[in-house]
Amino acid sequence: MTVVSLLGAAAPGFDRPLDVLEACHGRIGKQCDTLDKLLAHLPAHGADTQAQQAARAVLAYFDTAAVHHHDDEERNLFPLLEQAGAPGACDLVETLTLEHEEHARLWRWLRPLLAQIAEGRSAALDEALTRRFVAMNRTHLEFENAHVLPLARQVLGAADLERLGRAMAARRGVPFAAQS
Repeated sequence: MTVVSLLGAAAPGFDRPLDVLEACHGRIGKQCDTLDKLLAHLPAHGADTQAQQAARAVLAYFDTAAVHHHDDEERNLFPLLEQAGAPGACDLVETLTLEHEEHARLWRWLRPLLAQIAEGRSAALDEALTRRFVAMNRTHLEFENAHVLPLARQVLGAADLERLGRAMAARRGVPFAAQS
């Protein structure tokens, strides 16, 4: 099932969970773009309305959707890959889980700076930290898109994909709609 958003872009339904994960990767990439733009914007404009809006958007995404995304992978996708006996799955899962932990650590440092910008109380964003967070996310997403999702498409069966999709929908409190 494909759901059309109010913005007109088609979003995959949870009956296509790997497509949902890939779409999430795209949205994380867009939030990284916003962080890059915010770094360039702040020195000249400070924590103006645009900066505050951008900071709020990044906060909202990484505080909710990105957390769900990591849970989708760690609690549901990765165990399915291991159970399917996918080649190298255990090492892959260990590496990616450690990267998720590093993302969370960097976010804990970056988040308060963005919160101050969102509130208009500061225009200071640690450039090195922000660039590290962005670079790590982009490298991670590229790897997952090039290796993890193709592997999942290769080794997971219909029942596994349905289980994954149902778990993802439940995590977000939305009904699972099976493909017609």
